[in-house]
Amino acid sequence: MTHDELRKLEHTRRKALWQIARFHPGDPKAADALAILNDLDDQERSSTPSTSEPLELNEVRGSVPVQHHQCGIDIVLELTIPQPWRARFQQASIGSTRVVEGPYATDWDKFLARWEAEMRHLEQHRAARHKPGTD
Repeated sequence: MTHDELRKLEHTRRKALWQIARFHPGDPKAADALAILNDLDDQERSSTPSTSEPLELNEVRGSVPVQHHQCGIDIVLELTIPQPWRARFQQASIGSTRVVEGPYATDWDKFLARWEAEMRHLEQHRAARHKPGTD
């Protein structure tokens, strides 16, 4: 997948995650966003060679080094964030304050924690769709 394709995919994913965040699991109003997220997951799986699976959340959390910046703030260098996590983080942090050398490490940590919460919420939506009486 090209950089531009990945950016577009993650932009679409971010919008759909924001949409389902407004709904309780099982709410039929979340169906369109869930369909988009399922399609994006399928696209990602089909475009990723089996030899280069993306890192899991805890693996990526431990693999990105934090650097102390001269301004007194800890940062991460975007180039040290493996794809697709870099594109996900960039989409989630558009407009965030940062230094030229990289985003604040606290923003990276918040993103990872929020991603984990979003994935739990997404799984609750998916599970609710498969319960009898929710179709």
